[in-house]
Amino acid sequence: MTFNKDEMLIMPAVDIKDGKCVQLVQGDPGTEIVNIENPEKVALKWEEMGAEALHLIDLDGTLNWNVSLDTLKKVVDNVSIPVQIGGGIRKVDYAKKLLDMDVERVIIGTMGIMHPDSLTILSDEYGSDRIMVSLDSKNDKIVVKGWKQSIDSSPQELSQSMKKYGAGSILFTNVDVEGLMGGFNLDPLIKLKDSIDLPIVYSGGISTIADVKKLNKIGVEGIVIGSALYKNKIDLKEALNYQKKIE
Repeated sequence: MTFNKDEMLIMPAVDIKDGKCVQLVQGDPGTEIVNIENPEKVALKWEEMGAEALHLIDLDGTLNWNVSLDTLKKVVDNVSIPVQIGGGIRKVDYAKKLLDMDVERVIIGTMGIMHPDSLTILSDEYGSDRIMVSLDSKNDKIVVKGWKQSIDSSPQELSQSMKKYGAGSILFTNVDVEGLMGGFNLDPLIKLKDSIDLPIVYSGGISTIADVKKLNKIGVEGIVIGSALYKNKIDLKEALNYQKKIE
């Protein structure tokens, strides 16, 4: 699953918490607006509707430090399309375990930012295409540790360093709007895109087909859609019409 400059890969989000598929507001526990049993069946449904890749997040690993490896493996084994996984990847050995589990790509957040040598170790062994760095932005500053701690660096400043250490792509999440289904501000994304020559996947606030179209025109290589799919604000089959870049 290499990114294609002529396409915008549309990835449904499957977020795992307590063995279920959930969607949280602003990443806060207890704010579940979606709570579905058997996340592997949810993942298969998105594949059957035409999704070409999935975005799988381990919220247990992110929030509680208790990774949900068995549930993640069940999801990966139940679909035939590529899966990228993030959440709770705090050690190089665990990242390797996921990559050896036939996960297409791991999404490294806090570990990559605080210990960038970990990116080099992983990219040297598995290739940079399989290493994505998560840059989560709040008020145009990077936040880490489950969005609890702010770093005095902008996404565009940090992206250059991440590329140097071996990141092959960036997941950019606008925390200010994530989970609110109220749209998003394009300026931080445009600034990031203009500052770095790496594939960028955007996440946060995508709530309408018009949002999908805007992101296509900006030229990002991928987007993650979560709550809007589960609340039927966006129809996946309609969104997939915008997977090819608009001229």
